[in-house]
Amino acid sequence: MNCNYSFASDNTASVHPLIMKAIEEVNRGQYVSYGDDPFTEQAINKFKEVFGEDAEVFFTLTGTASNVLSIRAFTQPFNSVLCTDVSHINIDECGAPENIAGIKLVQIKSADGKLNPKMIAPHLGVIGNEHHSQPRLISITQTTEVGTVYTYNELKELTEFAHNNGLYVHMDGARLANAASYLNLSLKKLTYDAGIDVLSFGGTKNGMMIGEAVIIFNRESNRNFIDSFKYIRKQSMQLLSKMRYISSQFIAYFENDLWLKNAEHANRMAQYLSNKLLEFYPDIEIMYKIEGNAVFVKIPERILDELKKDFYFYIWDNNGPVIRLMSSFETNRSDIDNLVSRLKQLL
Repeated sequence: MNCNYSFASDNTASVHPLIMKAIEEVNRGQYVSYGDDPFTEQAINKFKEVFGEDAEVFFTLTGTASNVLSIRAFTQPFNSVLCTDVSHINIDECGAPENIAGIKLVQIKSADGKLNPKMIAPHLGVIGNEHHSQPRLISITQTTEVGTVYTYNELKELTEFAHNNGLYVHMDGARLANAASYLNLSLKKLTYDAGIDVLSFGGTKNGMMIGEAVIIFNRESNRNFIDSFKYIRKQSMQLLSKMRYISSQFIAYFENDLWLKNAEHANRMAQYLSNKLLEFYPDIEIMYKIEGNAVFVKIPERILDELKKDFYFYIWDNNGPVIRLMSSFETNRSDIDNLVSRLKQLL
């Protein structure tokens, strides 16, 4: 696609130079395969420093794999997973959770991308009824698919409700770094301390090349899920032989809080963009709070085709239309200024 700049996703950004350097450094010599190398051991120790000792870490290749394997580990085929109607597992994973884990996704409509106990409670009346899929897992996203953020108190309320009703909580943390930056809280605070059971932790949207991690918390109470996960990962073709090329990235990612610096910059650029777009109101309307690195805006349909010639972005909703503009660690003000300048011309 020929365009001036891509605001479609933080996935379109390049690999951070420090991440690329880490990959190059492990590309010398030979090492034991399948995660028994010193770099993977070092990376897991880094995870424990960040998320706490009560965390079991398993590396995977993709975010979809992390989500699906997290779900599969905590469910059986007769179970259901409660999620929002806009969740990534519901609309962007080609039915992978249902196909691979065999579960039923129960979609809950959400205006801001978040779930709370009141929204979930009506779906628990089927527990014990053999004619219905049995609720087992609540899956949430942080930041949400519309760029909003769960506060610590919201997470704690949700996990306590879930555990009191015999449910577990999975967090899709593809952009967890952006949420931590926005709230000025640690990754541990927003996961383990908040009562999350299993986390899909992403890095590719924040400067990494490839690789994700599944983290299962509460080693004692979730021991059976932890013990079976390595077999589930292998069976699902997610055990990489040259594991060091993933784990080395996470070492660099956590070193000197690179993950946080990248997320802080992306969030700042989203705020800068949203402030610039305010001058176009009411022709352009910002649809959701800017709490991460996503800006959703409704634009006049008459300018859509021309804007698409110069900038790459996703159409979130054809009614409006509403487009999604994402910033990343390498977005700079001139990129945004160019977009704003083009909007002025078109409007």
